[in-house]
Amino acid sequence: MLTFVVVRLNHSSNAGSKVLNIYNWGDYIDPDLIKQFEKEYGYKVNYETFDSNEAMEAKIKQGGTDYDIAIPSEYMIQKMKKEKLLLPLDHTKIHGLENIDPRFLNLDFDQNNQYSIPYFWGTLGIVYNDKFVSGDKIKHWEDLWRPELKNNIMLIDGAREVMGLSLTTLGYSINSKKMPQLNQAINKLSSLTPNVKAIVADEIKMYMANEESAVAVTFSGEAADMMSENKHLHYVIPPEGSNLWFDNIVIPKTSKNQTGAYDFINFMLKPENAKQNAEYIGYSTPNKKALAMLPKSISGDKQFYPDDQTISHLEVYKDLGPKYLGIYNDLYLEFKMYRK
Repeated sequence: MLTFVVVRLNHSSNAGSKVLNIYNWGDYIDPDLIKQFEKEYGYKVNYETFDSNEAMEAKIKQGGTDYDIAIPSEYMIQKMKKEKLLLPLDHTKIHGLENIDPRFLNLDFDQNNQYSIPYFWGTLGIVYNDKFVSGDKIKHWEDLWRPELKNNIMLIDGAREVMGLSLTTLGYSINSKKMPQLNQAINKLSSLTPNVKAIVADEIKMYMANEESAVAVTFSGEAADMMSENKHLHYVIPPEGSNLWFDNIVIPKTSKNQTGAYDFINFMLKPENAKQNAEYIGYSTPNKKALAMLPKSISGDKQFYPDDQTISHLEVYKDLGPKYLGIYNDLYLEFKMYRK
C-alpha cells in the first residue's frame, strides 16, 4: 500500500544534537512539514521509508535503529502490540486529539488509542480510464474478469489486497480463515491472470497517469494522485465491499527521544498541518477540523470521503496470525507465478 518513513528524535546533553528518527511509508508526508517541524521544535529529523508493514515490523523487531516514530496500518498495530514492540501512549502529553473525528478513535485494533494516533485512512478500489472502458462496465470486482480487459489491468502488489478482492467477489470476508474459501479465492484469481498486465507497487501511479493500462486496483490516495495527472481516470469503490484501512502514528519501543515523538504527534494533530498534509498526499484525513478547512472539491468527494452507508460495507484487515498470514502469502505467490 504505502511506504513507511521513520522520524527519529534523540535527546542528548550536547547542544544541537536533538534528533528525531521517523519511519514511514514512502512519499507519505509533505516534505515542507518536516522542515517546518525542524524549525519550530529545533530537531534534526532523520527520515526513512518502508514499502510494507511487514518490512517495517521486521526492522523494528531486530533493533539496531532507534526509531522514535513509525506509521503502521491497523492490523500491524495489533500484531506489534502483541509482540510488545510499541510504547503505551501518555495521553497527558498529547494535545489535539479532540480534532480527530470520533469515528476514527477507539477502534477495535487499538481500543482507547492506547498505542496509536490516527494519521490517514482510505479504501481499496478500482481506477479506470474512460478513454478505454466505459464507467458502467467498471462498478464491481467481478467486472475485472471481463474478457475485453485482457492484458489491461494493473494490480497493486499486496497479498491481503489481491486475496481480499477475490474473497469479496465470492461473498466472503477479507479476513477469512476457512481453507475452502481461500482455495476458492485462489482458483478465482487464476482465471484473472489473462487480464493482468502487471503487478506493481508505487509505479502504478505513473503507469496509469501515462495510460499504460485501462484499469488498476489500488488505494484511494494513489488514485487521487493519478486522477490529478489525468482527467480521464476515475475511482470506484465496489458496493459489495472492500478494504477500509487506517494508518496510525506509534512510538516504537526503540525510541530514544520520546519527548520529540510527542512533539511530532502534537505537530501533526494541528488542523492546519493535517490539512496541508492531506492536500499534498491525497489520502483522507481523520482530522475533522482539517477536513473542514479543505476545499469542498476534496472534502465533498465521496470517492475519497465515502458516506456512512458505503463505509458500512467495508472491512478492516485483522491480524491473521502467523499461520494464516503465511497461507495468504503462499497463495498469493502462487497466483503471481501462475500463467495461462
